[in-house]
Amino acid sequence: MKREQRGFTLLEILVALVIGVLLVALVPPLLSGMSGATELRGAARQLAAGLRNARNEAVTRQREAVLTLDLAQRRFAVSGDPREIALPGSVALRLYTAQSELLDAATGNIRFFPDGGSTGGAITVSGPKLAYRINVDWLTGAIAIVEQDAQP
Repeated sequence: MKREQRGFTLLEILVALVIGVLLVALVPPLLSGMSGATELRGAARQLAAGLRNARNEAVTRQREAVLTLDLAQRRFAVSGDPREIALPGSVALRLYTAQSELLDAATGNIRFFPDGGSTGGAITVSGPKLAYRINVDWLTGAIAIVEQDAQP
């Protein structure tokens, strides 16, 4: 006559506990690494949205519109909009624009014209391993985000 076994053995319980401890130890560092990349991607998208907003403003109002980027304070603003958008302090910013649009060593503009064109340029948002470059085409004013490896 065979007895039915009920419950778990001590070995099964120990294996389940070890797996649980490993998950608790390994998952948070993996998630925190992803939050840095998410923060970086979010900052690039905010800047691209600001650039698109400036271009739309120039085309719809038929007058020049400017996105002003403050590299030192990590914030930007679009002309005609009283808000200043702050970017995360953990990202590094670089601005590539026309010489005439540089206000000082830490501040510069990307200007959009009523026909949709712009002064052109790029903004790089970078972290320790990854970077996003937001390109602004001078002829069409088109904005594109390109992922790239971070430059040392």
